[in-house]
Amino acid sequence: MHIRVLGCSGSIAEGCRTTAFLLDDDILIDAGTGVGDLPLAQLERVDDVLLSHSHLDHVLGVPLLADSVMRRRAGRPPIRVHGLPATLDALRAHIFNGAIWPDFTRLPSAERPVLALQPFEIGQTLDFSRGRRIEVLPALHTVPAVGFAVLSDTGAWVFTGDTAPNPGLWQRLADMKVAHLVIETAFRDDEHIVANVSRHLHPAALGRELAHLTQPAQVHITHIKPGEIDAVMSEINALGHRHRVAALVAGQVIEFG
Repeated sequence: MHIRVLGCSGSIAEGCRTTAFLLDDDILIDAGTGVGDLPLAQLERVDDVLLSHSHLDHVLGVPLLADSVMRRRAGRPPIRVHGLPATLDALRAHIFNGAIWPDFTRLPSAERPVLALQPFEIGQTLDFSRGRRIEVLPALHTVPAVGFAVLSDTGAWVFTGDTAPNPGLWQRLADMKVAHLVIETAFRDDEHIVANVSRHLHPAALGRELAHLTQPAQVHITHIKPGEIDAVMSEINALGHRHRVAALVAGQVIEFG
């Protein structure tokens, strides 16, 4: 298996795309603006989208993906959009409402739509083709949110999603072999107040979280705001942690499993 980083920025600017990962060639994990860098033929191959939460920087690609591939996927099963019930309810109410975007869960017809919304719950393991399994992990954010673990016998790829300090995550990871940990750090330490209010991490909070990771793993930092990578990574590197830590980069490919 491999994960291609389509976007890993906390917002947009030249060269910055928001959160989206492509597992192999057919599963999106979050659907931020990075989805738009995929060629049309690649977009057509996407069969499943897993959403960590309902915020725009993680879901924007879903309605646009539907519009791009609806004609090309005619006669094929719908793209399955997986999320917490609250996340899917937010999509129905605030995006696929005819005012912000057409309802692609009923287009081109209610009988054969291009999108199908499928709920999951925390702790559930989703099974996909080729023996791939993805576990839904807890996250703590301003809206109902999750992370994901792409499971493998040789070690999981774990994505925390957008989250504040999260004891439930570490309780679960204590029993899981983690090869790669993708964890957010959205703000600098001098922005710790806004980080706390918005339920994101800053470097000092990240250091306390990583203290719970007792096994060696490659740690990838995501969700840094445009223009802030050097400042945030400098503060992270000053923590003196024992893990291999680097900022995630769009276009990076992580092989595992």
